[in-house]
Amino acid sequence: MENWSNSLPFVAITVSDKEGKIVDMNERSAVTFSKDGGKELIGKSLFDCHPQRAIEIINKLMTNEEVNAYTIEKEGLKKLIYQTPWYDNKGEFAGLVEMSIVLPENMPHYVRTPKKD
Repeated sequence: MENWSNSLPFVAITVSDKEGKIVDMNERSAVTFSKDGGKELIGKSLFDCHPQRAIEIINKLMTNEEVNAYTIEKEGLKKLIYQTPWYDNKGEFAGLVEMSIVLPENMPHYVRTPKKD
């Protein structure tokens, strides 16, 4: 199966290992970070690409294996940023995955309640 993540036109996926080295990027991520080198960022450290405040957050996420999620607006696009740990096939912490998802301008929000038996 080809890399399915390359067919997601509005989702940038960047994967790092547990040392913070970028190990994979889908096509949308490469385009998003083209000014910084795009696919040439593979093998580079996340810590070299971020300011001190972000480095502290990355370190905390890695140390505590936590999720960090927030929304931003950048270049006229509203995005959900979701940073989460990923684990190898032994269940050991392997690094972080960041998904940057372009959100529709007028996205509805629903509150779902469990179906009663």
